[in-house]
This record gives sequence, C-alpha cells and structure tokens, in this order.
Amino acid sequence: MAAPAVLRILTALVLAPLLLGVINRVKAIFAGRQGRRLSQPYRDLFKLARKGAVYSRTTTWIFKAAPVVSLAAILAVLVLVPLGPGGPALSFTGDFILAVYLLALARAAVVLGALDTGSSFEGMGASREAAFSALAEPALFLCFLVLAASTHGLTLGVLLRGAALSSTAPELALAPIALFIVLLAENSRIPVDDPNTHLELTMIHEVMILDHSGPDLAFIEYGAAVKLWIFCAVLTGAVLPPLTGDPWLDFALAVAGVFACAACVGVVESVMARLRLPRVPKLLALACACATIALILTLWR
Repeated sequence: MAAPAVLRILTALVLAPLLLGVINRVKAIFAGRQGRRLSQPYRDLFKLARKGAVYSRTTTWIFKAAPVVSLAAILAVLVLVPLGPGGPALSFTGDFILAVYLLALARAAVVLGALDTGSSFEGMGASREAAFSALAEPALFLCFLVLAASTHGLTLGVLLRGAALSSTAPELALAPIALFIVLLAENSRIPVDDPNTHLELTMIHEVMILDHSGPDLAFIEYGAAVKLWIFCAVLTGAVLPPLTGDPWLDFALAVAGVFACAACVGVVESVMARLRLPRVPKLLALACACATIALILTLWR
C-alpha cells in the first residue's frame, strides 16, 4: 500500500467524526444558536467506548456481532474509495460493485441485529431501512454506470475523477444530484430521516440501535461517521477534478470538498423538514430518474 493511500485512509479515520460536528454547527448557525463543539462527536465516542455493554437475555450472537461486522464492512469500503489525486489503496475492475455490496452488508448486519432483539419496535425500523435501501441502491448503481459511461472506466479510481465538472456534457450534472439524494437516504439524514428524533412514528436508523450500548454503540456511531465520509468522498470525486496538478494541494481541496458536502447536508437539514414516510420512496425514485436520464443521454452521445 502506497504512502499516499495510507494518508488518505488515516485522514478519513481521524476526521470522519468531525463531519457530524460540522453538520451540527451549520444547523446551529441557521437556528441562531451557539451549538455544540465541533469535537463533541469525538467526546461521545470516547464516552461510549469507556462504558460497558448491556445485552438482553433474548439476544444471540447475532446482536453482538452486528456492530463489528457493520464497522468492518464500512472500513473495507474505505479502502476502495479514492480521495483526491492518485488511486485508492485497492483497485480492480468492477470494484464499485463490491463497494455497494459491502455497504449493503453493513446495513444488513445492523438490520439483523435489530431483528435479533425480538422487539417489534426495532423490527419496524429494520423494515423501513430495508425498504428504503432497496430504492437507494439502484440509484447508486445507476450513478456509477453514468460515471462509467462518461469516463470509460470500471474502477472507482477512474470513475471518481470529477467527470461531472470537467466534462462538457450537461447531463452529467444529474448524477451528483442523484448521488446527494442517495447520500441523505443512506446516512439517515433529513429529509429521509432525522438522526436526532426519538419519535416512534419517524425513526428509522435510531430505532434499530436502541438496545446497543457501550462499545457496540460506539462501533455503530463511528461506522456511520465513516460511511458519511465515504459518500461525501464519492460525491466530491464525481464533481471535483484535480485542479492544480499539485497532488498535496489537490488532496487538500478534496478534503475541503468532503467538508463542503457535510456543510450542504447541514443546510438541507436547516431549511427542510423531514418528509412523511410515504413520500420518501418518491424522493428516491427521483434520484433513480435523474440517474437514468443522465445514463441514457450519456450513452446517446
């Protein structure tokens, strides 16, 4: 593994929780509040890691393994996703397919852990998560196909070279729109889900992890932060090409682009309310439609 690839992975591992702090700070600015510290997500993770885990007598090994499997799958995706100039730590033909399936594995682990509790409450959240992911994954695949048709490549290192901005094809602008909608859905952000709510009728992701505690909950929360970093890196890579030719400066710009994506998420959560659950599939269908139109126009050219 090359040193630059190690640096990109370490940057993601260290700075991923800071994305949540940026989102919360942007929301606080819009609300006219001081808000929490940018370092608050780190404090929460350290506090959870020091606590002990509590397990219900109705749960099995599936519940205990779910946080570890989920975090491991997300970290495996991090190895495949590039950031800035240079390729990812691991690259091969069709690696974007593996990345999508690893994200699905991480989601399936959390869903199975929720179902293993035997709680109808957590089962409700698991069913919503599975239903919405079945609509978000096709949109993500279609976005990758659009980038593949534009760049004539089949690896994430080729796909994520800023095709949407560097190309003269205006239809490629639809792919980042679809990717941003998928980002909001996959990371349980408004308008799909509200990560700060605890209302029974609105929770999706939060209700699935109610029985997790201590280090197990820290694994899930940290995995969610890394997953947000991955989607922001994918969106940045699809939009922002290398601008200066200096690899270190372009890498810094790519990291800034990731935090800009997080700031955009905070803006969306500040100006929009969470959608009613029956309207979420329509939003994801819009993402699929945007990606499909972009794919057809790209192939037509």
